[in-house]
Amino acid sequence: MNKLNIQNLNDLKSWPFKEAQQILKRNGGISNFKLPTKGYVLLETGYGPSGLPHIGTFGEVVRTTMVRNALGALIDCPTKIITFSDDMDGLRKVPDNVPNKKMLNENIGKPLTSIPDPFEKYESFGHHNNAKLQSFLDEFKFDYEFVSSTEKYKSGFFDETIIQILENYKKILEIILPTLRNERKGTYSPFLPISEQSGNVLQVQVDEYRPESKSIIYTEPLNQKKVEVLVTGGNCKLQWKVDWAMRWMALGVDYEMCGKDLTESVDLATKICKAIGKKSPVNLIYEMFLDEKGEKISKSVGNGISVDEWLRYGSPESLSLYMFQKPKSAKKLFFDVIPKTVDDYITHYKNYEKLDSLKKIDSPIWHIHSGDPKYFKSDISFNSLTNLVSICNTDDKNIIWGFVNQYDSNLSASNNPEFDKLIDYAINYYIDFVLPNKKYLDVNNNNKIIFDDMLNVLKTNITEKNTSEEIQTFLYEVGKKHKFDNLKDFFKLVYQVLLGQEQGPRLGSFIKLYGIRETIKIIEEKINNYK
Repeated sequence: MNKLNIQNLNDLKSWPFKEAQQILKRNGGISNFKLPTKGYVLLETGYGPSGLPHIGTFGEVVRTTMVRNALGALIDCPTKIITFSDDMDGLRKVPDNVPNKKMLNENIGKPLTSIPDPFEKYESFGHHNNAKLQSFLDEFKFDYEFVSSTEKYKSGFFDETIIQILENYKKILEIILPTLRNERKGTYSPFLPISEQSGNVLQVQVDEYRPESKSIIYTEPLNQKKVEVLVTGGNCKLQWKVDWAMRWMALGVDYEMCGKDLTESVDLATKICKAIGKKSPVNLIYEMFLDEKGEKISKSVGNGISVDEWLRYGSPESLSLYMFQKPKSAKKLFFDVIPKTVDDYITHYKNYEKLDSLKKIDSPIWHIHSGDPKYFKSDISFNSLTNLVSICNTDDKNIIWGFVNQYDSNLSASNNPEFDKLIDYAINYYIDFVLPNKKYLDVNNNNKIIFDDMLNVLKTNITEKNTSEEIQTFLYEVGKKHKFDNLKDFFKLVYQVLLGQEQGPRLGSFIKLYGIRETIKIIEEKINNYK
């Protein structure tokens, strides 16, 4: 990322630049910036490998990448993104979408990297899911470094910080205990020993903390014997909120975002860092995704959409735009948001070249394309394309290209592969969502005169030379003539008769794309069917 010459940082309005400025502030500000002793600015994303990567994982990494790029545009300093896998967590429940459920059920409570891979491909279940995560991120060409919790614990990388946790356990208990239920307060400990008997990550009461020997004493559930275990070398794992704070300190994390459901965890982890005399990272807390009913999306419930499902109907860039838009606002994440987001992306791209240099930097296009966008040419909206497919009632791409080339003979799959893909998305969306819900309204005695007048206007007032806006104006006049209280009702009627749906594109733009003669032909067919 090339450093930009920005005179006044307050002129930058987009949220990635605001976040980047917070990172600068944490490290002395842009004029007195002090590079962390580790030699780079570290941005972290976290991942729980008990299941497969999902759209939230994509969102967190793409948003963090946007912040990293914004930082690189403000100051010339090394940066790194790590994706941290909590693969030492104990398996809590068996996922629905895996084989060998009986085997997994027998390993409930063991670290994910100690459980055999149910797919029988990798060293462990944790390794399998880690590989899926990396493949998923690599597919989108993210620049990141993968970090395994198991590896860091067992290698001793965390040992120094874990010892500091042990030395300050009383302070940590004072922070955590007030947030717990009474029945949990008596058994809570920051340390989760790995049982030598069962191999499980134990949620047990610690009988004695021994900072001088770097150990704890607990009662083994299987035989009720007192066991002394070192907290170092991967013999113990830390409870989640304490683990997060430890990770921030040990790795030197400068920035991490997370969902609103982890607000309390961020607060407590921050307090733990402060209690030990360490600096916590800058945090962005983003809002959760909602389903079509306004309910929080959950992997276990399966009420959202996957990355693959989005990419059947829209480009990776449109998904990135969705993630860019208002991260602190709750947003519906369901299939009906995809067409609008695709069109929003097209609109932003069309406008990008017209912007001055400062506004370009704040544009979503700059952030989506890491500061180096390639111009995408399309005067045709995705909404118009899906409706073109709908009125043609076809999944034949060549037919759609035929109409497109009548509109713009310079467009082709070879010189605009992005637009070619857009046609694929439109066909897929039509087949899956439009076609099953088509319900045509017939021309009848009540509306025939309206379509007669519309047909007359198309034949006598409009030619192929007319612009979309001119066509739209003529159609407005037809609606006004028939005294529609709301012209939306006029257009709704046209959509129902011609497209078999209640909503559609701006009609003037659609007719310009579909063609005057073709529109006349289909209206005549509808009228003749009435006769």
